[in-house]
Amino acid sequence: MIENYDVYRFSTKEKLRYILEGLLKAIILGYMFYKSIWGIALLCPLALTHCNKRKSELARKRKWRLNLEFRDGINSLAAALGAGYSVEHAFAEAVKDLKRIYPKDAMIVKEFTYIANQIQMNITAEKALYNFGKRSGVEDIMSFAEVFSTAKRTGGEIVQIIKTTAGLISDRLEVKREIMTMLAGKKIEANIMKIVPAGILCLLSVLSPELLKPLYHNFFGIIIMTFLLGCYQYTSRLIDKIINIEV
Repeated sequence: MIENYDVYRFSTKEKLRYILEGLLKAIILGYMFYKSIWGIALLCPLALTHCNKRKSELARKRKWRLNLEFRDGINSLAAALGAGYSVEHAFAEAVKDLKRIYPKDAMIVKEFTYIANQIQMNITAEKALYNFGKRSGVEDIMSFAEVFSTAKRTGGEIVQIIKTTAGLISDRLEVKREIMTMLAGKKIEANIMKIVPAGILCLLSVLSPELLKPLYHNFFGIIIMTFLLGCYQYTSRLIDKIINIEV
């Protein structure tokens, strides 16, 4: 069970990998823009920025995966309720069904198992679902928790309500998937655009080193290269914000 899906914690392997990636990025930029060990040292904090960026990306991917798994979770819940199980036992039955689809360590299996355990400890299903939605930060889960709570409180046809909600969530996820597919090509183009300026500088350093020589190892050149590096970093972040737009 994850306390907060917006906060991603690296494993030891991931931490080592992304720190090394960040340091490699700092070395490449430091050499291209300054050709100095001091320039590389000054850019080493980029490793931390790189790690934070990767954490945000991995947290976003994890929430998307949870959203997809949750769709199957509420379908299993609706099937259990439709088979005549009470709400209190439906989650336990849904867990059994989900274990046939996902491995035991899947997020939705753990979360539904946790909800079933909470219900056994006399915590209402509505409260358990609400806590899950709050921790997940996923809009569909929070909306479902509210619908589920309202249906139980008003004595509505809970099975039909859950099935309808599951259908709406499925439709919404399919729309999101289609949008993400359309954006995939644009993301590749954007990433190429981020590489091009550094690639041009690298190419000039190899083919025409004399052309760039006045920009290194002197005060005026350092000022210019620092300004260009700042522009490069700013535009890269701007591109990241555009291509990572929420759908």
